[in-house]
Amino acid sequence: MLNRIFGYFGSDIAVDLGTVNTLVSVVGRGLVLNEPSVVAVEKSSGRILSGGCAVGFLARQMLGRTPDSISVVRPLRSGVITDFHQCEAMLRYFLRKAQPGPLGRRPRVLVAVPGCITPVEKRAVFNSTQRAGAREVLLIDESKSAAIGAGLPIAEPLANMVCDIGGGTTEVAVFSLNEMVSGRSIRTGGDDMDQTLVDYVLRHYSLHIGQPASEQLRIEAGSAAPMEEEMVREISGLDAVSGLPRKATITSEEIRQALDEPLERIIEAIKATLDGCSPELATDLVENGMVLCGGVALLRGLDRFLADRTGLPVRVAAEPQTAVAKGTLVCLEHLERWRPALQSSDADV
Repeated sequence: MLNRIFGYFGSDIAVDLGTVNTLVSVVGRGLVLNEPSVVAVEKSSGRILSGGCAVGFLARQMLGRTPDSISVVRPLRSGVITDFHQCEAMLRYFLRKAQPGPLGRRPRVLVAVPGCITPVEKRAVFNSTQRAGAREVLLIDESKSAAIGAGLPIAEPLANMVCDIGGGTTEVAVFSLNEMVSGRSIRTGGDDMDQTLVDYVLRHYSLHIGQPASEQLRIEAGSAAPMEEEMVREISGLDAVSGLPRKATITSEEIRQALDEPLERIIEAIKATLDGCSPELATDLVENGMVLCGGVALLRGLDRFLADRTGLPVRVAAEPQTAVAKGTLVCLEHLERWRPALQSSDADV
């Protein structure tokens, strides 16, 4: 009985520390938390507001709606920590929420990180996670987690290609025999798409809209390839000249045009990855194709767009938004097998 009451506290934890959302999984329980990577702080002191409303879903609802004394911040940008104190507090809140109960043994935490982060940025992840309550911190490349979570047979002697497009970064990699044989990691993702859409609306409609509204617009009417029935959406914002609220209408064709630049950067990363493959691996990819993961994989027509531009078969993973979280949990559950692929903080266990 006591094991059932207290057994989960202190269990190993897998974290997909994303720019937009943080997903937390616990060994033995699976995915237990998926919340926005957002915190609300007092401007005067820099401290997080008291109470659970300061982190995650409720904090995100405050975006653009707070008084001058409160600021809503995202502690990560382009997949890396930009505010150590706020990230540490956010992680501490998420870890405690994932394992409610009395204090026990501190958990081992495996964190998925982009391949493009620097040694200094990795150290920031180690430090913030340790201070949030981990006894040992391990890091794994997001592309490998995505491939495992998508169910690709990366241990076999054939090419398996994954493209994980998240909020802050895009990870492209080809795996064979459990190793990455070619890959690229770029700081381009959903946030860049939303910002280009913000800029497009300002440039063509003289209308200021926020990034949350831009994200909603991309999700509701955005596409990477022409649709059978194009859509029209109404947008609201502040007129750039008068400063007064105003509405306008925008078409899905215009949204697609606005997204062209970040999509081209993703294409370049995919082509650079393919250039690093041997002819034998390239032959495998002609048959096996590429799997899309990450939240942006749900953009309409993205698979068709990438297939047309690369000549490869492209499919979207069954659950693209949770592929990295699932793969990270699998690695943690089979830690001895995957430990050689992980980076350790060398913390005392």
